[in-house]
Amino acid sequence: MAAPAAALASVAAAFAYVGSVDPNEPGHYPACPLLTYTGLLCPGCGGLRSAHAFIHGDLPTALGANAAAVVGYGVFAVVWTLWLIRSVQGRELRVSLAPGWWWTLGGVLLVFSVVRNLPFGTALAP
Repeated sequence: MAAPAAALASVAAAFAYVGSVDPNEPGHYPACPLLTYTGLLCPGCGGLRSAHAFIHGDLPTALGANAAAVVGYGVFAVVWTLWLIRSVQGRELRVSLAPGWWWTLGGVLLVFSVVRNLPFGTALAP
């Protein structure tokens, strides 16, 4: 149970920091290099603002800042819970996805990135 506990402690510490230091105020976090140099939003742009809003219970703002990140929080919670349950049972957690699933995930993130940079996709932009 040490590994799942350490993972949760690390994620909780990161979320606590982002929850206490508002990313909407300039000067606390580095700027996204892709956005800085190209003006394009990457799939992670808005992730800190999303985490900050999520921690403060503002789900609509969190989704508006980065919907993919919010989905990632949910996936992490499910996988971590399964990992903890397996650890308590003394079994390993093996997450193995076929290559097709990884390609699909990459494709979804690519489409998300492209659409949020187009005029009609402003709802996905932070």
